[in-house]
Amino acid sequence: MTLKAIRGKNQEQPQQPASSDAMEEDIDITSCAEVMNGVVTSHNGKDHTNGSAPLRSLPISALKQNGLLQTLAAGVDPPKPAEERENEELEKARQEWDALETIQPALTEDSNPTPLISFNEALQYFQTTDLGDLLRNIQPTIRRTGLAAITHFLFGPPRLHRELLEERDLVFAIAQCPVDNSQTVHMRVLQTIYKRLIGSRLDCPRYGAHWENIGFQGTDPATDLRGTGFLGLMHTLYFVMDPETLPLARDIYKLSQHPSQNFPFCVMSINMTRIALQVLREEALSKECNRRQQVVGVLNEFYVATYLHLYQLWKTQQKTIADSGFVLKEVELFAKKNPKQMLRRLEVFLKEKRAGGIPRGTSPDPQAQQPSPSLVERGARTGPTQGNRGKEMHFTGVCDLPPDMEGEANSS
Repeated sequence: MTLKAIRGKNQEQPQQPASSDAMEEDIDITSCAEVMNGVVTSHNGKDHTNGSAPLRSLPISALKQNGLLQTLAAGVDPPKPAEERENEELEKARQEWDALETIQPALTEDSNPTPLISFNEALQYFQTTDLGDLLRNIQPTIRRTGLAAITHFLFGPPRLHRELLEERDLVFAIAQCPVDNSQTVHMRVLQTIYKRLIGSRLDCPRYGAHWENIGFQGTDPATDLRGTGFLGLMHTLYFVMDPETLPLARDIYKLSQHPSQNFPFCVMSINMTRIALQVLREEALSKECNRRQQVVGVLNEFYVATYLHLYQLWKTQQKTIADSGFVLKEVELFAKKNPKQMLRRLEVFLKEKRAGGIPRGTSPDPQAQQPSPSLVERGARTGPTQGNRGKEMHFTGVCDLPPDMEGEANSS
């Protein structure tokens, strides 16, 4: 521990050599400052070397390891005059204090950052976790009755192969799973998403306004996951951890920070997950899942394809947050009607990106990309009113549509 200041002068007394033990017992330093972490401070953190505040005394034994008092505590040389000792100690303490001001305090979590987690590692965690209670509450397909059920059976998409049902059900179980602060994997997923988007290697606190920087609506990301559960975070994790899709994720994140075209990146991502889940529930992805003999991989790519579609519309048509509700509904409608086309667009986009060119649909010129036919038809028929835009700005309102209501609306 370091002595910061020595106040006052010792009363004149005969100088007598003394051993360190004797000094420890007989000498009481009544004018020393409080010592903390090797730096001397007062009780309120201010320097009282020129003031008159009383300072707590410390025994020399508590200061023997202090570099400033090694000679004095060792008792090798006769002690110097009190005034000379005071000046030396004050100067050394001042030098140490000045040097300390340049040192930045390090947070414990920063000195040992949480390792990033891959999508596969996070998925394996859920594959090996008992999700029995969640599985009992899932709704993997749309409930159709009457003519809608008959029509779907005769003319609808093929049913998912039996060997893929367990994988499909796992997806819907994850979508029922809330964030659990006690689960290390859950916290690593959150930290990884934040670090990859921000470009930081340091951890961030579990709660705080910093989550709004990546597009959550408040200080706790868990409150935005209604309708998608942890799957909303899993899809974002896939987006930022896959080396092929990470550049696209950062492009979209950059657009989300635009002065006029900004939008909440992570909340929008959760809406893309909700759309992908609904398309899977309506069995519109069953044919592609059967062809590739997997569900998770197809759903991940469809999520990215949906976000890419929204990104292209948002950027080329100069959309703003006031258009969000209208755009989300149009993206959902197009995704449900054209799942194969959505996946094909993503494939072409990534191929062109790998080739080093500028993928089609990402030009900043609004005239360079024609909107999808569904958007043109809808805009020509009705067109969004300013009043409707204001009501459709709330993303979570779209996320919270009950599956049964969505199914009835789509089958009617």
